[in-house]
Amino acid sequence: MGQIDERYAFDFYPLESEQQTRIAPFFQHLREGRLTTTKCTACGLVLWQPRVVCAHCHAEAMEWIDLPKEGTIFAHTAVLAGAPVGFEKDVPFVVAVIQLAGMDFRVVARIDDARYEDLKIGDTVRLKVVTLPDGRVWFRFVPAK
Repeated sequence: MGQIDERYAFDFYPLESEQQTRIAPFFQHLREGRLTTTKCTACGLVLWQPRVVCAHCHAEAMEWIDLPKEGTIFAHTAVLAGAPVGFEKDVPFVVAVIQLAGMDFRVVARIDDARYEDLKIGDTVRLKVVTLPDGRVWFRFVPAK
């Protein structure tokens, strides 16, 4: 068994290179400002989160598709305590279930630049790409203004 890189032992964010994951294009697309996922070319199912094998027909024939950059809040909550390791200093923050237009699934993401009290179900939010200090990327949303 190889050495564990202790920098990532309690890290919330995934490793992103082609050597570490088969969904590396997802992270490259985020760097380009695009939220993407996979669609099975065998049965047409759109999958969230991106997959390398279709959950419906088990095919490995996947293509990358762009998702809408805007959505609406389906539900939301405030994290006031008990945040994951590394996020303690961010408390309080908002996490929401986002309905992306035209999609049959919802996305769970953090909402930046907003307090829980200032948001309501049905509010429009837009994609925000976050670059971490080590160069990795992740997605969040912010209120659309």
